[in-house]
Amino acid sequence: MMSIAPLALTTALAVTCLSGCASSDTERLRVETTAFIHAVGQRDGARACGYLLPQAARNLESSGSTCAEEILKLDLTQGEVGRVERWGDNVRLHVGDQHVFLSRWGKTWRVAAAGCKPRPHQPDDCEVEA
Repeated sequence: MMSIAPLALTTALAVTCLSGCASSDTERLRVETTAFIHAVGQRDGARACGYLLPQAARNLESSGSTCAEEILKLDLTQGEVGRVERWGDNVRLHVGDQHVFLSRWGKTWRVAAAGCKPRPHQPDDCEVEA
C-alpha cells in the first residue's frame, strides 16, 4: 500500500522552494533596479548604461552623443523600488510615479525601458526603451 506522507512532503518541499525561489528572484530584481537608479542619481552614465539592454543603450545614442551622456539628460525618478510584477522573462517595477521594465538577458536581467510614465488605457510613455 502506498503512503500519502511522501507525496505530501514532496509537494510541501516544492511549494517551499517555489516560494523561496520567487522571493530571492524578486529581491535580485529589486537590487538590479536600485543599482541602475543609483547610477543615474550619482551621474554615472557609463555605469547606468551598463544596466540597459544593448538595444536600449543604442536607442539613446544620437548625433555623436553617447548613451552615458544621454541617459543623464532623462527625467528618471529616484526612489525606492515598490511593487514588482513579473510575466515570464519580463518584469515591471514601480519606482515612485514611474515604471522600470527589465527583461532576462542570458543569466541576468537588464533594463529594457525606464522613466516610463503610466497612461490610462495606453502603453507607458518611456524615456528610454529597447
